[in-house]
Amino acid sequence: MRILIVRLSAMGDVLHALPLAPNARAAGASVAWIVERPFAGLLNGHPAIERVFVADTRAWRRAPLSAKTRLEVGVLRREVAAWRPDVVVDAQSNWKSSVLARILAGSRPVVGLAARRRIEPASAILCGTPVAPAPSVVHVVDERLSLLAPLGVRAAAPAPDATHLLAQPSPDAERFLASEKRPFVLLHPGAGQDEKCWGEERFAHLARGLIQARAITPVVSWGPGDERRAERLRSLLPKRAPMPALDFAGLARVIREAALFVAGDTGPLHLADSLGVRTVALHGPTDPARTGPYRFREGIVRDMRNVSDDTVLALALSLLARS
Repeated sequence: MRILIVRLSAMGDVLHALPLAPNARAAGASVAWIVERPFAGLLNGHPAIERVFVADTRAWRRAPLSAKTRLEVGVLRREVAAWRPDVVVDAQSNWKSSVLARILAGSRPVVGLAARRRIEPASAILCGTPVAPAPSVVHVVDERLSLLAPLGVRAAAPAPDATHLLAQPSPDAERFLASEKRPFVLLHPGAGQDEKCWGEERFAHLARGLIQARAITPVVSWGPGDERRAERLRSLLPKRAPMPALDFAGLARVIREAALFVAGDTGPLHLADSLGVRTVALHGPTDPARTGPYRFREGIVRDMRNVSDDTVLALALSLLARS
C-alpha cells in the first residue's frame, strides 16, 4: 500500500501527525507526505517517509486563478500521480487540506476526520472515508493516529519522534553549543498567538531564580516571528551571545542539549518533547490534555495566567533535580 499523508502546517501540528509515517511504514506501507514549504524541513531525512511533496497553498489561495498557481498545482498533481498513491490520508481535515487532498486523490479514497471532529465541519463533504474517534480519544496525536484504522494499520508507536533531525549537519548550532556553558535551560518566550505567550518579565523571573538556585545558564530560544519577544527577554538577563537563526535541524540540535525547555503551547515545545527533552509546558487558552506534550506530562502548567512565578520556578527546579 502507498499512503499519501496531507498535513500542511503548522510546526506543532506537523509534529503531532508525525507518528502516522513510522506506524504506516512498520505495517509495510510506503509513505509520502505533502507539506507547506516553511515546514518541509521537519520531514526531510525521516526514515519512514519516502517522498516529501511541497505545496505553496498560501500563495495559491491569494491568486487561485493565476497562471502561476495553475502551473504549480499541475506540476504537483503530476508528481503525486507518478508516485501512485493508493490512498490519501487528510491529517489536517480543514477546507485547505481537504480540497488539496481531493484534487490529488483523483479516484482514490480520502481518509479524514468526521465532521464533528473538524474545526471546519463542512469540509468533511470532501472526505470519502470519515473517521469518528471514540470520545476517549482526546490528544490530537491519538486522534490523527485513528486515521490509520480504516487502512488496517495498528499504531504500535504513538509518540512523536523527531530524532531524525539530529542526523543532519548544522555548523551554526555546533558553533553556538561550543560556546555555551552546561547545563543550560532554554526559555522560549514566543508563540504563534499572543495569548499563548507567558510574558518576558515572567520568563526573566524564572531565569533569575534558576541562576540563584542552581547557577544554571538561561538561554533564549527563538524562531521566525519571535524576534521582538526574544530580544526583550535577552535585555532582562545577563548579557550573552544570542542564539543564531537556525533551521529545524539546528534548533533540534540545540534543544537536545538542554537540561530543560520552557515554553508555551508552540511548535518548538513539541519539537523538544519529540526529542525526549524535559519540558515545562505553559498552557492557558489551550487544553494540555489535547495539545500538550505527548511524551513528558510532568511539567505541564495548566493555567499559566493564574499560577505564580515562584510555582513555575519550583516546578522547573524539581524537574532539573530529577534529570
